[in-house]
Amino acid sequence: SRRKSWGLLVTTGVGGALVALYAVVTPFVTPALRKVCLPFVPATSTQIQNVLKMLENRSGSLVDIGSGDGRIVIAAAKKGFKAVGYELNPWLVWYSRYRAWRDGVHQNTKFYISDLWKVSFSHYTNVVVFGVPQMMPQLKKKLEEELECNARIIACRFPFPCWVPDHTAGEGIDTVWAYDLKHSRGYETKSLETTPETDS
Repeated sequence: SRRKSWGLLVTTGVGGALVALYAVVTPFVTPALRKVCLPFVPATSTQIQNVLKMLENRSGSLVDIGSGDGRIVIAAAKKGFKAVGYELNPWLVWYSRYRAWRDGVHQNTKFYISDLWKVSFSHYTNVVVFGVPQMMPQLKKKLEEELECNARIIACRFPFPCWVPDHTAGEGIDTVWAYDLKHSRGYETKSLETTPETDS
């Protein structure tokens, strides 16, 4: 009887631990199993500063596609932007909300658990993207279809292969590329005769 009770206790404990592990690990593993893998890699402080540099003299709403732990959204909110983050991992979204509350910018931030392909970005004028090369062509098409011509798109770590950036900042993994959509749409229809302005 004692052995049965002990065995039942151990089985229950192991089962509970496995369920808890599954609940924690699944949100991190599932995105990696999608057709386009978008892993969570935290933005560096230098990268955040480069993004903010690309947002100087800009206004309007901001969205971070693949917002991770919310660093970019929170930094933008501290600069006065109404900032929104979309992220598939619920644990990261909840942590982002906590960080925004802790830093006192929760009223200017929102975080959603959502697949970027199921969201319309039409009402944003500033878009930050932490993407991977294989998703950029498809994302380019989506943003061109949805954004107004006054939108600025800021890509981190990987540029858009078919667009010429209007500005760049940083180097190596901290490089960011800024594209003003009104110019990028022009590059689709005519050949380039001049090199766009860049910031280093």
